[in-house]
Amino acid sequence: MSTDKADADLGADGGGRVGPAVPTLNAANVLTVLRLVLVPVFVGALFAADVADADSWRYIATAVFVVAALTDRVDGWVARRYGLVTDFGKVADPIADKALIGAALVELSVLGELPWWVTAVILGRELAVTVLRFWVIRHGVIPASKGGKAKTLTQVVAIGVVLLPLPAQVAPVEWVLLGVALVLTVATGVDYLVRALRLRAAARRGTVGTE
Repeated sequence: MSTDKADADLGADGGGRVGPAVPTLNAANVLTVLRLVLVPVFVGALFAADVADADSWRYIATAVFVVAALTDRVDGWVARRYGLVTDFGKVADPIADKALIGAALVELSVLGELPWWVTAVILGRELAVTVLRFWVIRHGVIPASKGGKAKTLTQVVAIGVVLLPLPAQVAPVEWVLLGVALVLTVATGVDYLVRALRLRAAARRGTVGTE
């Protein structure tokens, strides 16, 4: 789940009603833990590809990354669909997301396949949004936006294309995808900041209750 999607899950109960206790060990959380476990597997496969200079390892690394990214989509749907939102999931899910995307960006930069400034922009945005979440959490939850979901999708697609051992002729396509991902990353970050400031202002006016 992305940071934006995690925000939506924080308010999953909608009206603050207390329902039956949800067990921590459930399908949604198992998928989240699986994503965390796949991060070192992905990192190892990508480094193996660099050491062995074998395309087969790049395909393996890409496959692991895609599977891990898919668990992000599935665990959020399962949690909401079957009422399996837990405190563990709220904490572990965004950590797993950041670990996967962060590991991919940093490792690609270490290998010289992605400029460090691209990694810095994306990870800087995620860190800033995390800080904003905690800044406004007493006043309410900022719901996920379509832009946030599009941002996550384009980041995953762009990273996936960079991971694949594609011919040099495809490089312009990679940069177009990265460009779109960067624009959405910055734009949604600014949008999140604006909405956070509005929420804080509304709370100070007394129109939004604190939790």
